[in-house]
Amino acid sequence: MKLGVFGGTFDPVHHGHLIVAEYVRERIGLDRVLFIPTLISPHKADAPVTSPAHRLAMLREGIKFNPFFQVSDIEIERGGVSYTIDTLRQMGEEGATDEFFLLIGADNLMEFRSWKEPGEIVKRAKLVVMNRPGFAGAPADPLLPGDIIQCPVPSIDISATEIRHRVQKGLPISYLVPPSVARYIDRHRLYRQV
Repeated sequence: MKLGVFGGTFDPVHHGHLIVAEYVRERIGLDRVLFIPTLISPHKADAPVTSPAHRLAMLREGIKFNPFFQVSDIEIERGGVSYTIDTLRQMGEEGATDEFFLLIGADNLMEFRSWKEPGEIVKRAKLVVMNRPGFAGAPADPLLPGDIIQCPVPSIDISATEIRHRVQKGLPISYLVPPSVARYIDRHRLYRQV
């Protein structure tokens, strides 16, 4: 199975996440995209984050109508800082026949060398770089394979930070997140105070 691995905080998941994931799935021919919320992001360890239970629930609400999307709590269940290489190793042990495609933004590629065991990551998964405006392509780097999959995606100018601020100010988020996610945020009174 060609499995897309899409990690992030997803606090909350929004239409930008869903649109680019579906776009990559179609372009690359992935059988499924697995959304994996981090427990503790190594690059945002000090940032306040909504509880894992709420982020998982919002993800499940956000993807429930797409049969090609799935949510995994692998990083939350493992505990500690969420490192991509640890997740890929664990997933490889659990589904040895899967072919992994790691979906990352062009901005993440620029700091890829700072990730834990980047050389091992590229041995275990093909990198799918979601290009963004202002990104000129993958830099020459002997650590990275020559067959990085460049996948231009639509520029969706939505951020989870903006959504949280809008909720705090009592502004609508109707067209930024799926309706079921907006209802979940309202029902559980999330992001009322930032």
